[in-house]
Amino acid sequence: TERKYHRHGESLKTRSTELGSAVTGSSLTTVLPASVFKSIVLSSESRKELAKQAKITKEERRAQIDGRHRYLISRLADGIDLSEQQVEEIIISDDKFQLIEQFFAPSGLKKLLFFYQDVLQKSNASLRPDGSTNNLPQKKLFITMGSTEDFTGTCAFFLRTSDEVVTASNVSQEVNFGMFDCTDGNILQGLEFFLSQIMIPALKSQQNWGAVEEGLKNSQIQEFLYAVDKFVSTLSSSRQNIEDKIQLTKVDIDIYVRNLQNPSDYITAG
Repeated sequence: TERKYHRHGESLKTRSTELGSAVTGSSLTTVLPASVFKSIVLSSESRKELAKQAKITKEERRAQIDGRHRYLISRLADGIDLSEQQVEEIIISDDKFQLIEQFFAPSGLKKLLFFYQDVLQKSNASLRPDGSTNNLPQKKLFITMGSTEDFTGTCAFFLRTSDEVVTASNVSQEVNFGMFDCTDGNILQGLEFFLSQIMIPALKSQQNWGAVEEGLKNSQIQEFLYAVDKFVSTLSSSRQNIEDKIQLTKVDIDIYVRNLQNPSDYITAG
């Protein structure tokens, strides 16, 4: 489209290339190029296909759930105060679902970890003026290896007691469950509470110590329990030292050195 404009008696010729927009007065009609329209259609189709595949994967995983999974689900639901249906949906939707199968396998993973904590979630419902979305923290339960995400909430863990394959009939004997609270990232306090309030009382009330017939009367068992007590005491002292650490006040030294002129002034100031 070529137009002529006259400004201060001069003729200004401009040439504009039509890029899919037709301007008439104050109205603007946008015409998408065929390639862009095709890309949008393909993107929409891709999302639908991904959603379809995700649904198929979830149903395949749901079909795999047996007594072993039910045991894990019930422990998690009891410990985290979620319904078993909620936990099941979370597990079959998790990208690390295969870790559960690796945990059940003979000589498989020794531990299976779940974090339950605030995770930033994108919310389309709360848009900023510039069109971007707000990231809102929401409680989320997810499977983790424990080395890629920061631990700021609650950790639910399952530990294996042997290398035997975990089955529906032996899962309650082969797998131990526990929880570790680290609210606000206070790991030392969470560990101290777990050991002093849960593990040590459980150990001291233990009657069966395997091949050790004397049980708690055995000198090695007593030494072991003493070492655990001492460790918790040291842990508590370390935590308190960190929390009550000395804070040195920042001092403006300029007022002390401003008028120093000769060595005797320095000696006096010292």
